[in-house]
Amino acid sequence: MRAELTIDLDAIAENWRALDAQSTGWTETGAVVKADAYGLGAARVAPALARAGAKSFFVALAEEGAALREALGSRPEIYILGGYMPGDLEIVREHDLTPVLNSAEQVRGFAADAPGTGCAVQLDSGMNRLGIEGLELPALMLELNALRPKLVISHLACAEEPAHPLNAMQLGVFQTLALGFPGIRRSLAATGGILLGPAWHFELTRPGIGLYGGLPFNEARPVVGLSLPVIQIRDVAPGEIVGYGGSWTATRPSRIATLSAGYADGLIRAMGGRARVFAGDTPCPLAGRVSMDLLTVDVTDLDAVPERLEVLGPHQGIDALAEAAGTIGHEVLTALGSRYARVYKGGDN
Repeated sequence: MRAELTIDLDAIAENWRALDAQSTGWTETGAVVKADAYGLGAARVAPALARAGAKSFFVALAEEGAALREALGSRPEIYILGGYMPGDLEIVREHDLTPVLNSAEQVRGFAADAPGTGCAVQLDSGMNRLGIEGLELPALMLELNALRPKLVISHLACAEEPAHPLNAMQLGVFQTLALGFPGIRRSLAATGGILLGPAWHFELTRPGIGLYGGLPFNEARPVVGLSLPVIQIRDVAPGEIVGYGGSWTATRPSRIATLSAGYADGLIRAMGGRARVFAGDTPCPLAGRVSMDLLTVDVTDLDAVPERLEVLGPHQGIDALAEAAGTIGHEVLTALGSRYARVYKGGDN
């Protein structure tokens, strides 16, 4: 019996519609499906989003874009956030992908290799990660005008903190830099930026984590459930230890359930000693360290131990589990491993 990961495609589509409703009618809402749709399977997630109304999709790599084109067909726009890399030309042309050019080198390389092929441009509005800086733009405008980009984007560093001064600063920088691209669509807001309000929306938004049930979109419907089979139960006497390093010691006569999943399945080792699993409504604390393939859980207070215990579900979402591990919901989702039996609900299955 394998651990089971349930993915609710209808919830993803509803989250997209809810984020789309935050914008005015002239703003298009895209969808970020990089990292295999945050680990949930882009081949199933992206078509559900397309049926909900998404027309523009964002991935990180050209290879991801090629696979996504196979899943979506010819109509949607697929943007490559990592830009134009050596060796991408054949993939970009064959699969009609749109690289987001992020540097002077990418602009010049793409202009030389692929004149007449569609592109987008990322501007650095202050995050200092990807994007062309304002001081670089004048020397690149000849090539950029010849390329005729279809979209200009930037990315917010602190959108999950609405009062952070960088949000307004980056908005102003982006507005100013985008003046050099008259008539070209603009995109600044991911999930957090959408929630900041219409001033950040421009012509296209690109929600990511909010589609998958994560913060900062508090109203998101939960998307994933994860249940783990119990493969052994044992009695432990007071003073006995459980797991590697003897980090957990029984202080009472205890019952310990061993579950079939561990850090090889994305259940991050750092959550040991803080995370819980659930038997129905009853929380059961982890006992000892997370190991590669196994979790040990204190089930002493249960009248009966079920065949499965729940890690993700109505009582504990990705962000609560992430807090126990000292990380963020994005990492919890994208770490979910390939050994789970995946069950898709909804989405016209």
